Formats: sequence, C-alpha cells, structure tokens
Amino acid sequence: MSTLATTVNGLKFKNPFVIGSGPPGTNSKVINRAFKEGWGGVIAKTISLDCSKVVNVGPRYAKLHSADGKEVIGWENIELISDRRFEIWLDEFKQIKDAHPDGMLIASIMEEYNKDAWCEIVGRCQEVGVDAYELNFSCPHGLPERKMGAAMGQDPSILEEVCSWVMAEAKIPVWAKMTPNVTHIEDPTAASLRAGCDGVSAINTIRSVMGVNLETLRPEPTVEGYTTPGGYSSKAVKPIALRMVMEIASLIRKDFPGRTLSGLGGVETGKDAAQFILLGSDTVQVCTGVMKFGYGMVSQLCEELLEFMESKGFETLDDFRGLSLPYFTTHAELVRMQTARKAAEAAAKETMVRNDAEWDGDNFVKQSNDLSR
Repeated sequence: MSTLATTVNGLKFKNPFVIGSGPPGTNSKVINRAFKEGWGGVIAKTISLDCSKVVNVGPRYAKLHSADGKEVIGWENIELISDRRFEIWLDEFKQIKDAHPDGMLIASIMEEYNKDAWCEIVGRCQEVGVDAYELNFSCPHGLPERKMGAAMGQDPSILEEVCSWVMAEAKIPVWAKMTPNVTHIEDPTAASLRAGCDGVSAINTIRSVMGVNLETLRPEPTVEGYTTPGGYSSKAVKPIALRMVMEIASLIRKDFPGRTLSGLGGVETGKDAAQFILLGSDTVQVCTGVMKFGYGMVSQLCEELLEFMESKGFETLDDFRGLSLPYFTTHAELVRMQTARKAAEAAAKETMVRNDAEWDGDNFVKQSNDLSR
C-alpha cells in the first residue's frame, strides 16, 4: 500500500503538498481551512517586523490565457508581502498550531540587511510554535530599494551572511527560498547551504511584463496608467522550475548530502508533483494553483500522485525521489553516445550483410555440386 507521508528535516508531513507563501496563506482563517482540507503544510504569507512600509496597490494581477481564452496558463502579480501587523501574526501562528498540531506551519520571513532585525523576527516567531522558517530571498518586485527579497537573494555573499545570522538564532529547520532571476541558481543555493540552512525552496516567481493592452497602449496590470515588472507564475513556468530544481538537486547530492529541497513552480496536478519529486524534491509547493482551483485541490493532488506511485510499484516517496537525475548529461556527451550507437548499429548491419553473403555463396556451391551428380 503506497503512502504519501514523509519526514523532511525532522518535520512529519502527512503528504508532500505544501501551500506556497502568498495570498492562499494570508491569515489564520485561510490557513486553518487549508489544514482542514488536508494539506501537509502551509507556508504563511511573508511577514516582517514592520508592516508600515508595505502598501499594496490594485489591480495587482494580470493573466495570460490560452488561445481559446478558456484557460489561465500564466499569472503575474505585483503583490507585496503581508501588510498585517507582526503582533497579529504571532497571535495567529499560536492559534493555528493549537488548532492543528499535526499540520506543518512554516513562517516566511523577510527583513532588510540588518542583523538585529533578522535575529528578532526568528526568535519571536519560534516562541509561538511555528515548525520551520522559509527565508524570502526571492520576491522579484517587493522593496528592492531596501535590498529585500530578490535584491538580497541575487548576491550570494550577502545571502550567506544573512543566513548565518538566522542559523545562529534558529532552533527549528530553515529553508532559504531561491530566486530564479539569476544566471546560475546553484550560486545562491550553495551560499545558503554553506551558511547552514537545512534546505532550500525553488523557484519563486520570474520577473516579467505580462503584456500591453492594445486598446489603451498601457502595460498590464495598469495602476493609475502605469505598472512595474512583477512575478510570473502558473503552469507556463513549470519547465523552467523543473530545470532549476534539477540543478539544485544535483548540487545537493554532490556537495551537500542530507540537505533538502522544496520544489515549486506551475504545479497543478499530481503528475506535475511526481516530476518534481523524480528530479529531487522532498516536498512540493502550490500557490497559484490554489488561487486558480481552491484549497480542495489537494485531494486530487494526493489521489493522482498515489495513482502514479501504485502504477510504478513505488510504496514511498523515497522510492522514486531523484530517480530521473542520472539521466541528465552534457550536450557533448549526447553527441558522443549517439555517434557511438549509430556506429555500433552500422557495424552490426555490415556484419549481418557479410554473413548473409557468405551463407548465400556457400549454399550456391552446395546446390551446384548436388546438380552435377
């Protein structure tokens, strides 16, 4: 009998599905609902000590539809982190854990380049019982002028220093969330793991411009006639997310064995999740998918993943985690292997033709001798 239960960094998840940090985890009401629906974990919307600097605008979403207009395949947002007071979040974290002690509640935190602020937010959150932290080094549009989010995550030296501050204070597991808006995602990943982080999450949204309205000639989403590049998500980003998950998982296996990876980016089905796990993910996050299909989608995710596992004879997630990683190589190696295979086939064919010719010749001689008698 297959099971979805898994233990990651000592945390016991009843299934690998975790709601990613964002609007689906914006307060205790929706987080409680998520746990009631059966999610293995929830990462709350990113918080900071001082919410006064957070001012959201509207509209802040834009969608890319399929050609027939029936399906959302891309989603852009310019939403910032939580604008609710830190003290309210502390009360709600405690309430959530009291109501759902078996649900893995992860606090997403973000601060400026300030050691005291990072140490304070870590210390105060773990006092109210959250199970782990996810460090937001990856929001592509939120408060870059304060070196927050991706502005911090794109600099491995700063990233490593900040992670070391957190790890000196944290008594619970810590994941660093990676930005895809870099040339080599292995660089910030390695920096966070060198600093001692228990794992990483990848990927956050991709910096984007959704499009331009050809009637108004204004880019979207349009706020007072203007916009700013935002974060791109939904199923269109899955191939990019899978590539980066593969690169991170390969790095972890080589240089940081025992560290973990929470994969995300365009997950909408159990089959999507299976691909992330095959490429090394320990847990699988869903954020935009919840916004599109609702909290109840977790039932279908679990059902589809179990169906895949049973069809292949896998009893646990460990049975197939990373199973597809060995099948990646360089383009030069692909050329070498294909050239070698074609040469082997040609040699085999030549041998077969030669053997057939020799047999035909021998057979002709035999038949001629028989006739002469």
